[in-house]
Amino acid sequence: MTATNSSNSLKVIAGLLGAALVGTLIYTISLYNDKKQTTAKLNEEKDLVIEDLNNLKSDYDKAIANNEETSGELEEARDKIASYIDSVKTMKADISALYRYRRQVNQLRKEREYLLAQNDSLKKSNEMIAMQRDSTIVALEEQTTFTDSLVVQNTQLAKIVEAGSALNLNKFNVDAVRERNSGKLVSTNRNNRADKIKLCYTVGDNKISNPGPKQFYIQVTDPSGNIMGEKAIAANEEEGTNITYTKASSFYYENTALDVCEFVSKEGSEFPEGTYTAKVFDDKLRELGTSTFTLK
Repeated sequence: MTATNSSNSLKVIAGLLGAALVGTLIYTISLYNDKKQTTAKLNEEKDLVIEDLNNLKSDYDKAIANNEETSGELEEARDKIASYIDSVKTMKADISALYRYRRQVNQLRKEREYLLAQNDSLKKSNEMIAMQRDSTIVALEEQTTFTDSLVVQNTQLAKIVEAGSALNLNKFNVDAVRERNSGKLVSTNRNNRADKIKLCYTVGDNKISNPGPKQFYIQVTDPSGNIMGEKAIAANEEEGTNITYTKASSFYYENTALDVCEFVSKEGSEFPEGTYTAKVFDDKLRELGTSTFTLK
């Protein structure tokens, strides 16, 4: 009886141990599956964090590429995200780390919105400045063109006024004269009787010329082509020209016709025979008149 009961007790204990073993196996398998699922979810979450960070970095890359004058803050933010991506890739996935990075991603999104808004504002400001600069350049070019045109017009007008205000001769007469005992001068064509060469010219009236003292230059050439008189040189530095003159003729001009006479004395005992040439030049060395006469 006792042996039978003992055998039954062993069977019961064996059954309980078997059931416990099966339960333990089932529980272990369940834990392993749960761990695998948890690890898979953590890796999925890790991949999502990396994806979000890559998207943020891509936004910065586009903003930097589209703006030549990129703010340094954009580049710093992009580099910071790149370092986060490297950290997430190499870290061991766990809930606390992923939670921390997820919060960081949210903060980076806000920072991105702020920086990109600032960048857009800067870009619009730069575009406005560029437009204003281009407008200013166009205005300056137009002003320069207008100024150049005005300078040309003023130069042309100045030349017209200068030409219009230049004095001219109405008459120019030259002949040899001899002086009588009474002091009266009479014309002669005899070289041995001539005492002086008389040159008379009439300056025409000119209302736009500046009144005041004026100076012309008289040049007399003898039959041999030699310049008589002072043989001084007058120069026009603006034009780079000069002449050798016989005598300077000075007068005061008051915008009305004026008669002026000058005399050139003989340089020897008598004037040589032949043809003489006389010219009158103004203060700019423009030739105003030419006349010839002959002594026999």
